[in-house]
Amino acid sequence: MATNTKIEWTEVTWNPVTGCTKVSAGCQHCYAERMARRLSAMGQARYRNGFRVTLQEDLLALPLRWRQPRLVFVNSMSDLFHEEVPLAFIRRVFATMAACPQHTFQILTKRSQRLCEIASLLDWPPNVWMGVSVENAQAQTRIGDLRHVQAGVRFLSCEPLLGPLDALHLEGIQWVIVGGESGPQARPMQHAWVESILRQCRTAGVAFFFKQWGGVRKDLRGRELGGHVYSDMPTVRAHRNDSHTTRSMGD
Repeated sequence: MATNTKIEWTEVTWNPVTGCTKVSAGCQHCYAERMARRLSAMGQARYRNGFRVTLQEDLLALPLRWRQPRLVFVNSMSDLFHEEVPLAFIRRVFATMAACPQHTFQILTKRSQRLCEIASLLDWPPNVWMGVSVENAQAQTRIGDLRHVQAGVRFLSCEPLLGPLDALHLEGIQWVIVGGESGPQARPMQHAWVESILRQCRTAGVAFFFKQWGGVRKDLRGRELGGHVYSDMPTVRAHRNDSHTTRSMGD
């Protein structure tokens, strides 16, 4: 099913795959894993396997039913490029996205190596935005993999930001999201780390979106950075305009 979401940089989530496994430091306190366990305990049929990778084939065609254009976060509860997701299934996800040019699909992965390996085997419609998670300096190698992908928009999600990223390589990147970790045992994020990324984005002409400071009660800490709310987006309907100018979702 599609779910309206409180994630600030998208509108709805679509999960043709659920479940995942941990691959790096950013996975330590995975919100999707916590949610899957809760839904499984509640008897939700889609999470009968808990957080094991599960293909939800009956949801593949769901976006075809939506008439109004939407920003769609693909697999908020999984990773489309997980090793247990067959290439044939990924191609079916891409076929649905290609058949829905009215929507913009946002995909995020920590498995950039597999993304890079199979990107040429996929048809990339211009309404697909492809991103990688870059939570610390050790994860920056994912950016190089992302540059090989012919997506309408390439973006970075620096969330949860766990350390400084003072030398980001932003060539070929159109958008950067930054956010602190939230929930139980949230690891702190320093102001200087966020300000450094903002400066780099401004220098490179890259859209900057500050999602949250995070913490156990993220609602108490808000989204302001230096008295401002940063909600910049790349061109919202990339397939309608090949340029990657910055737009705002509203401050």
